[in-house]
Amino acid sequence: MKASAKDYPSLTLDERALCDLELLATGGFSPLTTFMGKADYERVVAESRLANGVLWPLPVTLPVAPGAVAQGKPAALRDVYGNLLAFLHVDEIYEADKESEAKHAYGSLDAAHPSVGYLRKLPSHYASGRLEVIRTPPHFDFTPLRRTPADLRAHFAEMGWSKIVAFQTRNPLHRAHEELTKRAAEQIKGGLLIHPVVGVTKPGDVDHYTRVRCYRALVDHYYKPGSVVLSLLPLAMRMAGPREVLLHAIIRRNFGCTHFIVGRDHAGPGKDSTGKPFYDPYAAQEAMGKHAAELGMEMVDFKQMVYLPDKDQYAPVDEVPAGTRTADISGTQVRDDYLAKGNPLPEWFSRPAVAKILGDANPPKFRQGLTIWFTGLSGSGKSTIAHALVERLAEYGRNCSLLDGDEIRTHLSKGLGFSKEDRDTNIRRVGYVAGMVAQHGGTTLCSVISPYRAVRDEARKMSKGNFVEVYCSTPIEVCEQRDVKGMYAKARAAVAEGKPMGFTGVDDPYEAPLNPEVAIDTGKLSVAECADAIIKYLLEKGYLVAD
Repeated sequence: MKASAKDYPSLTLDERALCDLELLATGGFSPLTTFMGKADYERVVAESRLANGVLWPLPVTLPVAPGAVAQGKPAALRDVYGNLLAFLHVDEIYEADKESEAKHAYGSLDAAHPSVGYLRKLPSHYASGRLEVIRTPPHFDFTPLRRTPADLRAHFAEMGWSKIVAFQTRNPLHRAHEELTKRAAEQIKGGLLIHPVVGVTKPGDVDHYTRVRCYRALVDHYYKPGSVVLSLLPLAMRMAGPREVLLHAIIRRNFGCTHFIVGRDHAGPGKDSTGKPFYDPYAAQEAMGKHAAELGMEMVDFKQMVYLPDKDQYAPVDEVPAGTRTADISGTQVRDDYLAKGNPLPEWFSRPAVAKILGDANPPKFRQGLTIWFTGLSGSGKSTIAHALVERLAEYGRNCSLLDGDEIRTHLSKGLGFSKEDRDTNIRRVGYVAGMVAQHGGTTLCSVISPYRAVRDEARKMSKGNFVEVYCSTPIEVCEQRDVKGMYAKARAAVAEGKPMGFTGVDDPYEAPLNPEVAIDTGKLSVAECADAIIKYLLEKGYLVAD
C-alpha cells in the first residue's frame, strides 16, 4: 500500500539530491535503487565498492538533521516548491563521517574543493530505506532531449547501433571538441552520444540553457546526420576526478554505451587553496584503464587537441611535430579576452553559430547588469555622489535606478526599526532587489549606510559578480559638521544620559570595507572629483566604454 503524505515529516531536497533522486528512479545509478545505507556508504568511501563488493566510486546519500525523520516511518521527499516526489521508508539513520568522506572520496580536506565545501554545510546524518517514487523531478526545458536510460537504449537499438561512444561535457563545445568526438566515433566504428551534464556542475560554469543551445547548433549543422545523438544528463557532479570518471562510465553503461571518452583532467575541480591541482591531469585516465574490464566499458583516451594554422586543421597535441606552429584559446581567454570585451571568437576556434549563442548569452561588461553600492557614515556624501553619478553614467549610455536609504525606509523597508536584525534585513532587501535588477541587465545605485561588513558581503553575492563597492571614507568630524538634522548631537546627548540610540558611528559600530573597489573622501574631493574617480574605475574595468 502506498503511503500518504499527510502527517509524515517532509524533507526539501536540494539540487544535488534532486539529481540523485532522478537517476535512482530512472536506473541511471543502477545497481543503486535508493540512497546509501551505512554499510554501503562506509565501504564506498574506503574502497570504492558497495557492501556486496560491486564497484561504485562515490557516496549517494540523503543528508538529514537529527530528529528530522524517524526510523521506521516514511518521510516525504519534496522539491523547493513543495511538490511531492517520493517517500523514503526510513529504516536507517546514521552519522556521516565527513572527514573520512572528504579525505578518501574527494581526496582532500580543502574546502576549495566543491564537494568538500558542500559537505561541510550538510547536516550531520544520512538516512536510507526503501524509495517509493511518486514522480521524477519535473523539467520543462528541452524535454525531447531528456531521455531516460531505457529510452536511450531503445533509441540506439532503433538506429541499429551496437557500439556507442559517450562524450561527457559541462562546457560549450568548440571546434577542438567537435574534432575529438568525430575521431572517437570513427575509431570505434560506431555511433556518438553527446551527453552533457545539466544538473550541478562546477561553480562558474556556463548555464546549461546556453550550453544546450550550443550543442543543438553543432549537432544539427556540423555532424553527419544519423551519426550522433544528443541527450541530457541530470547529474550532480562531485568534481572528484579519478573516482568521478568511474561514476560517469557506470552511468553511460546504464544508458547503453560501450565506450567512453576520457580526456585530460576529467572532472577535475581545478586548483586547491595553495594553487596546486587537486588531481594529476591523467589520474582519471589511469583509473578508467584500471577498471575498464570490470566496468564493461572501453576507454577512448584523447590528449588535448590544438589548431594548426598552417594546415587549417586540428590534431592531438602529442602528434604535432616539434616546431609546428599551433594555436589555442583557454576557457579564461574565451571569457575575459573575447566575451567580456565583445570580441568575436575566431572561426577556427568556434563555429559561428556557437560563437553567436555564447556572445548573446554573455554580453560584454558594458552591457551587463551592475550594482554600485555606496557605504559610509551618515553625512559622508553617499547620496550626493550617487545622484551626481546617475547623470554621469547616462553620458555613457548606462541608465540606472537609485535606491536611497531614506526612500527605502519609506517604501521597501517600512516598519523596520534600527536594531541590528532590522538593519540587516533592510540591507538584504536592498541587495536582493539590486541583484535581481543586475541579473536582468539593469544598473542600480544603492546609497545606504550598511554598517555591517558581513551583510554587505551578502549583498555582493546577490549581485552575481558585477558589484562595485564605493566607500565614502569621510571622517566622522566632517560628517557631524554637515549634519543639518542634528542627529549626531542627539545621539551623543542620549549616550550622556545613559539612553543610547544605536546611532552608527556614535554608539553603534561602523565596520569599514576591507577592500572596496573605490574609496573616496568627500571632505577632500569635490562632488565632481568623486564622480570622476568612480567613472575612471568603471572605464578601467570595462563597465563603461568611452565614445
